[in-house]
Amino acid sequence: MGANNPSKAFGRIFAPREDWLAQAQPEQILEPELAIIDSHHHLWEAAGRYLLEDYLADAGTGHNVVATVVIECGSHQRTKGPIEFRPVGEVEFAASVAAQCETDLGIKTRVAAGIVGFADLTLGDRVEHVLAALIEAGAGRLRGIRHSAGWHDDPVIGNNHHGAGPGLYLREDFRAGLRRLTGMGLTLDALVYHPQHGDLIDLARSCPDATIIVNHTGMPLGYGPFAGRQREVQAQWQATMPKIAACPNVVMKLGGMMMRLAAFDYHTAPSPASSEQLAACWRPYIEPCIERFGARRCMFESNFPVDKMGIGYAALWNAFKRIAATASLDEKAALLSGTARRVYSLD
Repeated sequence: MGANNPSKAFGRIFAPREDWLAQAQPEQILEPELAIIDSHHHLWEAAGRYLLEDYLADAGTGHNVVATVVIECGSHQRTKGPIEFRPVGEVEFAASVAAQCETDLGIKTRVAAGIVGFADLTLGDRVEHVLAALIEAGAGRLRGIRHSAGWHDDPVIGNNHHGAGPGLYLREDFRAGLRRLTGMGLTLDALVYHPQHGDLIDLARSCPDATIIVNHTGMPLGYGPFAGRQREVQAQWQATMPKIAACPNVVMKLGGMMMRLAAFDYHTAPSPASSEQLAACWRPYIEPCIERFGARRCMFESNFPVDKMGIGYAALWNAFKRIAATASLDEKAALLSGTARRVYSLD
């Protein structure tokens, strides 16, 4: 387990080390018959190539991954034209991947069955034209937009790639864009760090018609100025969960804490985390979410290839299944696939 040393560059994305991942002890796949919809992963060429064949190699390691939701990451954007329309290129690319998976009989996983793109919601009402272009590019698969607001004044933390300053979700121009997004039947994937939960709560209360999907278990931080303060961070994070869960329009994604929580030091560990190790690290955050939100408002996510920096795909989903071991069959079905299928309107 890690020393939470900020010099180890937690909060930054590096290409996964395949030779290091190969040091993991093989694990038997737990409950391999359970259907999984991976509700959050990326396809990119930066920070190590991770495209369809790379994802399929991971998803084909034993679990029953039937479909996925691809989340924007700033990859494959258009290089010409108005800046606000350049993210349309990423949705076009994801839609082409989805079409390939649907027509290739050798591919069992419907990668990009749902697509979450990016549009700058601070455009307010003017974002409608961008959203219309994204919907067209998605060829029936666009389900929502992610406009991240993760921000901290300490540069060690590393802010999100959308470059927002403090208080993005409190801005009226953002909320005008969100209302337009909601009116077009699309969801918001929201990303904030745990000290920003108040902004998220205010947004959810002020825009009750919006479906807000919180990324990465609410993003508790465990490095930089938060290093060595695990109990304090957990207490702060847990104190806001009842207020977030009380907003019926909010859904929680479970997982995605590898590089921000920094509970496992993948920089110095001799081998990747096992499913038992990761379950122990993440259980204190995932179990309270399931308790507060209920299984029908929670969904597991791989966050690959980001979380591949610390664990393999098979072991990651084993960790989730270990955490959910005492859940009923219906609850497991919701956590692993049902919630994602319903919230993202997947066939």
